[in-house]
Amino acid sequence: MSLPDRPGSLGAVATALGRVGADIAAVEIIEKVEGGSVINDFVLELPADVMPDSVITECAELEGVRVMWMSRVPANWGLESDLMALERMLAEPSVALQRLTEDAPRVFNAQWALALGEQGTPLAATALAPELGPEQLSLLGPFDQPHASELASGWMPSWADTAVAVAPASQQRVIILGRPGGPVFLESEVRRLHHLASMA
Repeated sequence: MSLPDRPGSLGAVATALGRVGADIAAVEIIEKVEGGSVINDFVLELPADVMPDSVITECAELEGVRVMWMSRVPANWGLESDLMALERMLAEPSVALQRLTEDAPRVFNAQWALALGEQGTPLAATALAPELGPEQLSLLGPFDQPHASELASGWMPSWADTAVAVAPASQQRVIILGRPGGPVFLESEVRRLHHLASMA
């Protein structure tokens, strides 16, 4: 969620969330944006009879507040998810990149993850990950630098526009995350992904 970087903004959001019965389980500052706004990650618990749309509607009434992304997360999968993913990687170092690929969609609220080796050879993939050909690989590079980009509709046959994050791992390997329809990956998310990938 994007909100003004000024005293009282977080309290106003908390009050708005309380009006729809949302319980704030955790909140973390993700990134401060030039121009006077800040992006916060909220983990909310909603009553069974409350639709997520009501959160968006309530927050939209606040000046300068915008809900950028909303996703369901498994129970107990909070802001400590980076550490949980890292623990799984360290427990099985021989398949660390595979474990990161499995966990990355939950850690980063993405739909799919894909790990590639030399010349684009698939090493690991989640169920919804695309099979990339040379044309798609050329759109995703460079693979030696962490970055985020937005791919226009049709980049894969019948696929919508997709936000992607790319982070190199060791030994000429790379991990790619995808969010069909966005939002674009934040710079802080790309840094986190690169940090985890460098340990795989």
